[in-house]
Amino acid sequence: MALQCKSSIAALMLALLAGCASAPSSTPARLGLKLAPQALGATVSVQQHLVVERAGRIDELDAALEVEPSHLDLVGLAFGQRVLSLHYDGKDMTSWRHLMLPVQVRAEDVLEDMQLTLWPREAIAQALPAGWRIEDSGLRRTLFLHDEAVTVIDYSGMPRWSGTVVLDNLRYRYRLTIQNAPEGS
Repeated sequence: MALQCKSSIAALMLALLAGCASAPSSTPARLGLKLAPQALGATVSVQQHLVVERAGRIDELDAALEVEPSHLDLVGLAFGQRVLSLHYDGKDMTSWRHLMLPVQVRAEDVLEDMQLTLWPREAIAQALPAGWRIEDSGLRRTLFLHDEAVTVIDYSGMPRWSGTVVLDNLRYRYRLTIQNAPEGS
């Protein structure tokens, strides 16, 4: 049972981060976003329940996220066990991950997906490499590479860290559903 649990943790994190192995070889695997915590423009403390759907598989993860102007902290739990933590102050990032997680599971990718989902469009747009653009239309955010939609994010309401967020990554073929609850709920 313990081996199955550890295997499930590794599979969950791979699905969550979409795996670098499936990246198209002609384009960079990730954007490399590392926006300053203060660029969020708010202080946020939420508990999250994440559901990842990929290739017919569904995995779940719980997380606690805290963003202050000076730092960002994230702790991810699977089966009640810490599997990932990261601290980012806008310059330096420190992270820890479960030993069973493959090397492809990178804290930088977790940070990037979080920032694409939560940070203001203007902050993201300023940091995008050439050929990329981001648009917000109502409760939908779309990330484009050369006018092709790469990621579509739908929000149930505002602010972006409340309610349900559904991120469809068209490039890596996974769906991430985030149910946010204010800390203490």
